[in-house]
Amino acid sequence: MKLFVGLGNPGSKYAKNRHNVGFMAVERIAERHGFGPWKKKFQGIAADGDLGGERILLLKPDTYMNESGRAVGEAARFLKIGLDDIYVFHDELDLAPQKVKVKAGGGNAGHNGLRSITAHLGNDYKRVRLGIGHPGSKDVVIHHVLGDFAKADAEWLDEMLDAVSVAAGRLANGDDSRFLTDVAKALGTMESGKNDKPAASPRAPDKPVKGAPVEQLPRSPGQGRHPAGDRAAKQKSALAENLKKWLAGRAANDTKDGD
Repeated sequence: MKLFVGLGNPGSKYAKNRHNVGFMAVERIAERHGFGPWKKKFQGIAADGDLGGERILLLKPDTYMNESGRAVGEAARFLKIGLDDIYVFHDELDLAPQKVKVKAGGGNAGHNGLRSITAHLGNDYKRVRLGIGHPGSKDVVIHHVLGDFAKADAEWLDEMLDAVSVAAGRLANGDDSRFLTDVAKALGTMESGKNDKPAASPRAPDKPVKGAPVEQLPRSPGQGRHPAGDRAAKQKSALAENLKKWLAGRAANDTKDGD
């Protein structure tokens, strides 16, 4: 038996938050594969079913994000499920929107849900990292993570959740590489290394923030010939370059953590 955990915060207030994309992922898996009804269990809400020839328990902790480990620990101990058979679906700031990665162990990158699970069970469980993109400034990270997905995000989000749910049987069989390949094929990101790029440009922060990057849009013919337009374009380019260097530094730190 395997345990698939979706991370999020309970209640309708948080249902559409970016931080709740883990809940969304396991809900889509349950819907697509005809899992049993959701029931209160293990300090959370759980549903079970068959996937890829394996018995799977889906779990959404009802403890709020920073206490997720209580629910996951109770379920794992009761069902005698080892860390290798636990997959945790969670939001990932340091991945572009619609990018999906899987890793075992590694750093928690400031994610309170992962930190709690590690405290209760150890660090070597599997993480299914669902990219939500970074807002570009650490000052608005909390607002971004706890904010709802925008209408402009709906298409790529739905495609990502569908791809993950269709390929979830690979995870049930422990074939993480084939899972990622199937997801990339479904999203059309297999060729030319396109899985490293967002399917849609990350939108700007919900509120203007000093120093935040400005989304770059393609120029129409003749645009930018006025000096003022050229100056604005140069400023945007400089901001984008600074953001690129900052993200490269974050990626280097992620590599040290065992990504």
